[in-house]
This record gives sequence, structure tokens and C-alpha cells, in this order.
Amino acid sequence: MPFLTAKQIHDGNCWLPEGSVIEVSDDGVIISVLDTPVMDAVFYEGVLAPGFVNAHCHLELSHMKGLVPTHTGLIPFLKNIPQHRNDYIDDQKRMARNSGHDELVRNGIVAVGDIANTNDTMDVRSLDKLHFYTFVESIGFTEANAERSFGYAVQTYNTFATQQSANKVLKQAIVPHAPYSVSSSLFRLIDMHREDVIISIHNQESEEENKYYTSKEGEVTGLLLALGIDDSFFYPTGRSSIQSYLDWMSQHHPFIFVHNTYTKHLDVQYAHSRLNEVYWCLCPNANMYIENKLPDINMFISEEANICIGTDSLASNHQLCILSELYTIKEHYPALSWELLLSWGTRNGAQALQMQHTIGTIEPGKTPGIIQLTGLDTANAKPLVKRII
Repeated sequence: MPFLTAKQIHDGNCWLPEGSVIEVSDDGVIISVLDTPVMDAVFYEGVLAPGFVNAHCHLELSHMKGLVPTHTGLIPFLKNIPQHRNDYIDDQKRMARNSGHDELVRNGIVAVGDIANTNDTMDVRSLDKLHFYTFVESIGFTEANAERSFGYAVQTYNTFATQQSANKVLKQAIVPHAPYSVSSSLFRLIDMHREDVIISIHNQESEEENKYYTSKEGEVTGLLLALGIDDSFFYPTGRSSIQSYLDWMSQHHPFIFVHNTYTKHLDVQYAHSRLNEVYWCLCPNANMYIENKLPDINMFISEEANICIGTDSLASNHQLCILSELYTIKEHYPALSWELLLSWGTRNGAQALQMQHTIGTIEPGKTPGIIQLTGLDTANAKPLVKRII
């Protein structure tokens, strides 16, 4: 089927003129985009769009689906994860990872920014069905152990770096987990590792994070105590977390700030003034699962923020589906157009993962994948996605 058309085509940027046609090769390369009808073009109901990009996922936690109750708040959620993530044998974890991977593919996702604490996900990267940017998390809040924590992350990173693919983009970076789990020394070691890589970080997912940095109050102290971490060395900065830890990072990295549920105008302005390239990744279904709260999306729009979309993990979500994330945003922010939302889930995600030369938009020479969306404007029913190419 070399020519495809639909009632509407979204090219990753905007709606194309009515009657537009996509010419695509047998191996999925976009040959041309025509603005006039073609007699033998295959017609699809609904919308055609480039494949989705999941800018933030944790495939290695797929075996924890349904284990943590909803609406616990972030700190109780975080206490649950290390307590139970190893309550499964390797075969159970492997089967869950593969099931999660297949769910991503079925839901029209072509690339994923995947968080890794181990090398477990090398098996799904090797399946050659998705582009991967693997973010190897380094965790360690104690200043004295920064070198050791970083050394473990380097070993994990080096193993991922040996993996190659002739068909898919495979990249990796060492990144900080979150402001409450990474010391200033570890932030600096991560910053110096590779100047050309993306820094992805869980940011302001809970108000407790900001409380800890401004006044060393709230539930983060209890979390660190439960993890056996002595935080007596830490002195509050009197500023929000993001305005504090960015002092330990250099501006040459592209940044993806993830969740941002409690991010304010001044935080966005601070990041934009300090950094060269910034993306704000929203994971609305995970935010509702854990905190039962969404970020202030209108604020991000008013600050002209680059927004992309993630799912987080199956430990904090019922599915791995970017369309479902966009639908949740649409439910809570009905004035936002599908034209804008689809660009967040496609083009912006590709740009955030530095894969825009391959995916994200329907343009000649790219292989973005093509998905069919139905029911975008159907009242009281969730839209559906089907992968075409």
C-alpha cells in the first residue's frame, strides 16, 4: 500500500490539508506527502499520524503491575518499590518486560525513553522493534558514597553501550534518579560523564520534595530514614528542588524534567534561563495513580514550554499507552486541541530523545511509523489506536 490517506492526517506538527496523501515505501520510509488526492490511495477511517514516542517509561518494573495501591502519595509509593521489586523470580520479570514491550508496540509507540537500574532490559532492546534511549539511573544521597554509586551506574551504562542495532536507534546515558535520592557530589559526577547526553530526572513529583529542599521538613526525611540513609549532612537551600540541584549541573546537556506535578512558574523560568534545551515530560495517568493530581498544564503552555509525554511504569499505571495519556489530559483540559496534543506525543517526544531525524513527523526520508486513531471526537468513549506501519 504505497499511498495512504484518511479523513484527517496529522504530520506530527499539525493537520495536513484535507485530501492529503502519504506515499510510503515497503520498508516504511516516507517517500512524499502529497496535497492532492491519489486514485488508488488506501483510505483509513479517523486520523493517520506518526508513531507515538514514550519519553519516560520503566520497563524493568513491569512485573510490579497492580502491586502498589492507587493514591498513596509519592513517599509511600517509593517505600513500596524497593521492598517488593525483587519478590519475583527472573522468569516472571522477563515475561512481564516482554509483555510490556509488546504493549508499547501494539499501542503505536515507536520509541521509548526507558529508565534502567539494571541491565535487565537488554533483552527487549535486542528485539529491534523500538528505538531506545536508556537512561541508567544513578542513586545515592550520601556524599561519601558518591564514587561507589556512580561506579555501579558506569558498569551498567557500559554494558548497554555494547549493544548495537542496524535498524533501530539505541542510545544510553547516566542520569540522576531524583533530587531526594542523589547527592550534590553524585550530581556533579553524572554531569561530567558525557557532555553530549540527555539528562532525564524525576522532578517535583511531590510537594514533599520542595519542602525538603526549602526547609528540610516533610516526609522525605522519613523516606531516607526508612532506607537507612543518614541525612544529617544536608542543609536546606531555601529554594525549590529544581532551583537547587541545577546549580550542580552544567547547561550544555539537553534536559528532560519528568512529572513536574508541583512545578511552578518560577521553576520553569529558572530552568529556561539557565539551560539551552529543556523538555517537560508529563505522565498524567501515573500522576493520577500516585498523587491523584495533574501538573498545571496551562502554566507550562503560558511559559512556552516544550511538552512531551510518558507513561511511567506499570507499577504506577494501568497501561503503557500514549493515547491514553493524551486522553486524560483532554478530559481535564478540554480546551486543548487534538492538534496540539498529538504534537506532544509525536514530534516533541522525538525531539526530546534526539531522534527527530528518524521519527516524530511524517516527512520524506523518515521512518516514523504510521498509526490510525479513531474516536478522537467521540463523546463518552476513549479513542483507539492501531499501528498501520
